[in-house]
Amino acid sequence: MRYLWVSALTPLAVSPAADRLATARSTGTIDRVHLEVVAHRGASAHRAEHTLAAYELAIADGADGLECDVRLTKDGHLVCVHDRLLDRTSDGTGPVSARTLDELAELDFASWSGAEPEIGVLSLDALLALLADHDRPVRLFVETKHPIRYGGQVERELVRLLGRYGKASPLSLDTAGVVVMSFSSAAMRRVKRLAPAVPTVLLTAGPPRKLPPWADILGPGIRKLRADPGFVARAAARGRPTYCWTVNEPEDVRLCAELGVRYLATDSPSTTRSLLAGPGSTTVAKPK
Repeated sequence: MRYLWVSALTPLAVSPAADRLATARSTGTIDRVHLEVVAHRGASAHRAEHTLAAYELAIADGADGLECDVRLTKDGHLVCVHDRLLDRTSDGTGPVSARTLDELAELDFASWSGAEPEIGVLSLDALLALLADHDRPVRLFVETKHPIRYGGQVERELVRLLGRYGKASPLSLDTAGVVVMSFSSAAMRRVKRLAPAVPTVLLTAGPPRKLPPWADILGPGIRKLRADPGFVARAAARGRPTYCWTVNEPEDVRLCAELGVRYLATDSPSTTRSLLAGPGSTTVAKPK
């Protein structure tokens, strides 16, 4: 199998990021098309992460996409929880994978953040149903967590669920309702084997040494882009758009827009949209 060596790509001839940012500041606008604002764990700066309230607010705030992490319960259900343990984001303790869905339905997943109690874990099934019932297309970015005790079972269950919602065979990236992500290259390879048309994001905290053919999109963290702003152009030259996480600072939002990042994950979609959608900007569509 042949790999593309991203770190060795020759940078394209582009203007320095600092110059482009200076121009954007002077005009008060950032004019980049096709940048999608993705609500990281919902509107998690304003509501408890991975709760129905966080996702409903993100949709109301005009997010183009929603992001969630998924884990398998003891009885094989996919639930939206980031951590391996329940301790940080609920009033429960221990591994998510050691509890059944019914047991997780009894825990409070919101009070830890100072919000009103929200009893019951949010399942991926429920989140997909929320989007299916909504009148505006909103893309869902699902991150599978690894390593886990159930291994590839999480991707198999995910693809099965996507098939039930008619999301496993999109015609193109632009029409895909769901994108699957992971830091695990092996996990993305499994997704492509199970559902070749579902777009994938290979997440990376540092410089990726290889770009495997089963990664449709590259997912660097914002620290990577600050250190290497030419990354986006080099990836684009190889036909790979960029998903950047987690972008909350105004300067970072502007940097991503100017570099041509396609998908921007943020904890506050309302604030990010306000930064991007200045007078005359075509960066994001205005919410209906």
